[in-house]
Amino acid sequence: MSIFEGSAVALVTPFTQDGVNYETLKSMLDFQLDNGTDALVICGTTGEPATMTKEEKHSVMKFAIDYVAGRRPVIIGTGGNNTAAVIEESLYAQSIGADALLIVTPYYNKCSQDGLVKHYLAVADAVDLPIIVYNVPGRTGVNVTPASLAKLAEHKNIVAMKEASGNISQIAEMARLTRGKIDLYSGNDDQIVPIMSLGGKGVISVTANIAPRQMHDLCAAYLAGDTKKACDMQLDLNPLNNAMFSDVNPIPVKTALNMMGFEAGPLRLPLSDMSAEGAAALKQVLQNYHLI
Repeated sequence: MSIFEGSAVALVTPFTQDGVNYETLKSMLDFQLDNGTDALVICGTTGEPATMTKEEKHSVMKFAIDYVAGRRPVIIGTGGNNTAAVIEESLYAQSIGADALLIVTPYYNKCSQDGLVKHYLAVADAVDLPIIVYNVPGRTGVNVTPASLAKLAEHKNIVAMKEASGNISQIAEMARLTRGKIDLYSGNDDQIVPIMSLGGKGVISVTANIAPRQMHDLCAAYLAGDTKKACDMQLDLNPLNNAMFSDVNPIPVKTALNMMGFEAGPLRLPLSDMSAEGAAALKQVLQNYHLI
């Protein structure tokens, strides 16, 4: 059974100048729940966990799980480049009721494929939750090969892959080698239909922060067999998807949420605000899609 089918939002963490804005977080969760989002990812890359304290991360994780209260699957990002610390965070997420874990490949260490496989297997052996492997080599410097994913797919707890390499040929080979063993999710909002055409179950989406209904409907159309509608929606939404990556994620999407009145707050260094020109271009795209 899949963790989810459709669109999962990689949720932004709203900040104040000195902490987390829980009122805004509640509003953002309501916005997602009211607009069809099929699952929620908390403390993924888009949530800026790299600049949150351990206490902040744990508090946000628990707040989201408790507030959603089983209405949608809540997937917690627990990845890192220290296997022991990933296990510790994953066990914490399990203890507070997470439905699944999203674990990015270890960054900076640049482990071999052997080390990569052993990393994931060590985490999978330590927990009793389904794990989504997250492959985003453009950020981590590490790529999960299809052969490595096939090895991981043999573990009962490793059940899915969020693929953000952008390499459709690699993704097709992953689908071939893991058919029936691993669910594939697009990690790029502009490649949802291509990945679903290879058997993918949906997307873990940045754009869903600001357009949850549209992202849900796109996936739902494909899953219902209306591939033309899904393809048309993919093409129609791609200028918005591209705008969300016109600067380093999550800079554009957090800026967009603030423009939409969500009080998502500041970015944390080393992330910085968009240029005036970039923000103006982003605002125009949001107006084009009637989001502001």
